[in-house]
Amino acid sequence: MSRSSPHAETAGPRLLFTDLDGSLLDHLSYDWSPAAESLSGLRREGVPVIPVTSKTRSELLALRQDLNLTESPFVAENGAVVGLPAAWCHARLERTPGPDGLVIRTLGVDIGFIRQRLAVWRARLGVHFTPMGEMGLDDLVAFTGLAEGEARLARMREGSEPLIWEDCEAKLDAFRQGLAGDGLHLVRGGRFWHVTGESDKGQAVTWLTERYTALRGVQPQTLALGDGPNDIAMLEAVDQAVVIRGCHGLEVAPRQPKLYRSRAVGPAGWAEGVDHWWGRGERRPRPALSVAEAGRATA
Repeated sequence: MSRSSPHAETAGPRLLFTDLDGSLLDHLSYDWSPAAESLSGLRREGVPVIPVTSKTRSELLALRQDLNLTESPFVAENGAVVGLPAAWCHARLERTPGPDGLVIRTLGVDIGFIRQRLAVWRARLGVHFTPMGEMGLDDLVAFTGLAEGEARLARMREGSEPLIWEDCEAKLDAFRQGLAGDGLHLVRGGRFWHVTGESDKGQAVTWLTERYTALRGVQPQTLALGDGPNDIAMLEAVDQAVVIRGCHGLEVAPRQPKLYRSRAVGPAGWAEGVDHWWGRGERRPRPALSVAEAGRATA
């Protein structure tokens, strides 16, 4: 693992943005234990670890508890939905948090509109695909490896629709162009294609970084980690990035001068990437920004 010059830039506040499936979570088992030590270290240092994922808000609520990330915001459905804990809210501008203690901001379009336009373009172009919303629960469990309860949560979409493309590549471009005329985008994930509005992971990351800067009065150093094509916008929106070695065989080539590619896959590659940029070799104390962030943190 590298312990050289990349660490010299990590003094000051930091934000870490991360994809989940295939990155912090193993692609098949969803295990994250190889990254547990890195996560604990970041938590001790006061670094928010912010999930940026295609998962739904419903999926993330329980997962944030398991990962001990309840004090961080999250981005769901590839940028369509952002969840803000109290510390990330403007006291005079945000509405009252919901029963889960979060303020939800929708950056995308309504799922009803997406599903309506998918039906239109499927009929107009004669293409074949299966949206997640039309998959039987047993089929979704078999395809994703999720438990039945988790698969139910995955179908509770708010601003994006995953689909399995079942037609030739030649028709995919016409389908993409048709969706673009409706202001919708088609992006490739590890398992599914995802149909979203104008929002993407990169825009959501930029939005959260700007919000942090406005609330704290200081620009944070940002790092993002991901393994799929739908992570590219996020990897390009940060100061430093890690492409985690994937098991899907898809090209992930962000325009990012400060890029590290992991040798390991999944959460082991995640820990490797964090150590490359923010490893222990040249860490040094950084000042606390607020009472909530008080304590000693290192870079």
